[in-house]
Amino acid sequence: MSPVIAFALLVTVIVTSFISGVFGMAGGLILMAALTALLPVATAMVVHGAVQMVSNGYRAILWRKFIDWTIFRRYALGSVAAIGVLFLVSWRPEATAVYILLALAAFTVWIPKAWIDIDVQRRGQAEFAGFALQAMNTLAGVTGPLLDIFFARSVMDRRAVVATKAITQVLAHLVKIAFWGAALLASTRESLMPPLWFFAAAVPLSMLGTTLGGKLLEKMTDIDFRRWMRWLVTAVGIFMLIRAAGWL
Repeated sequence: MSPVIAFALLVTVIVTSFISGVFGMAGGLILMAALTALLPVATAMVVHGAVQMVSNGYRAILWRKFIDWTIFRRYALGSVAAIGVLFLVSWRPEATAVYILLALAAFTVWIPKAWIDIDVQRRGQAEFAGFALQAMNTLAGVTGPLLDIFFARSVMDRRAVVATKAITQVLAHLVKIAFWGAALLASTRESLMPPLWFFAAAVPLSMLGTTLGGKLLEKMTDIDFRRWMRWLVTAVGIFMLIRAAGWL
């Protein structure tokens, strides 16, 4: 990886960490779009997983008093089942399939809430979310908009939503690193990984972006939070469809 690309990705890391600090998800989708534009899919998945695991982990620490640990434990049960299936099947999509999956994930923000009777606080739904979203995150790289569907009808405020989603995503990205890292190590593409100094710089930049984003989150209303998140994610979805069509 050239120093120019590594520097461009570092700029993307701090910007997307800031966005994730505000919305709890959109930044990861944007970062995945940037990585798949510059790196092979397997490399992009590992780099994205490492950066987002730090970003989400730090966000979970910042908002730890708002985490709903009951929901996380139930979510983790579903995730364990998905992990077993994923490693058994061992299917890894190519770039075009990843772009389409990312676009579909983004456009779910436009599904009318009246059409969906899902609430992560209900019996069995956190477990189902863990299974479905772990599979999606591992194969496509992100699940943010889909994860939001499970929290949309809950009575949790925006801070609890961001905090609880953050801790679930730490688990999701850890699994993604293991799943794609195994394929990367078995191939000849290790040299395409960013240099160590990239990761050394990405960690504090991710933490800085998350901290600054959290400050803006405190000043936003719940209405503004959901409106801006929807349009931002939609723009990324359109970009991914253009990539899938080969127009960019």
